[in-house]
Amino acid sequence: MPHSSFKTVESIGRTLPDVEVTTTWGQPALKVRGKMFVCIASHKSAEPNTLVVMMDFADRDALVEDDPGTYYLKEHYLNYPCVLVRLSRVRVDALRDLIAGAHRFVSAKVRRKRPSRRREP
Repeated sequence: MPHSSFKTVESIGRTLPDVEVTTTWGQPALKVRGKMFVCIASHKSAEPNTLVVMMDFADRDALVEDDPGTYYLKEHYLNYPCVLVRLSRVRVDALRDLIAGAHRFVSAKVRRKRPSRRREP
């Protein structure tokens, strides 16, 4: 199986709406409406070639439990709704699902946080 790289992540991300290819903490990242949903891990505790993927805590915990060879956590990331993904281990179909899921997860948060401009009389 060929190793995935951020180029693979980027090409998957470009198929989703409102995606911007940018950087976060000096590392390549994908954002939707200004909010990061996947990026290369920049914290020193993460292994090289690790992708940070945003998701809810229950989904993250299930992935780490089911496949700790591919998905993992380090203490720095425990309080963030994300999982660490070894790009050298993840299959492209799983990566596609992870990226689409992270896009949905962050898009929903972005929409919820926007306050309504209308006021009741």
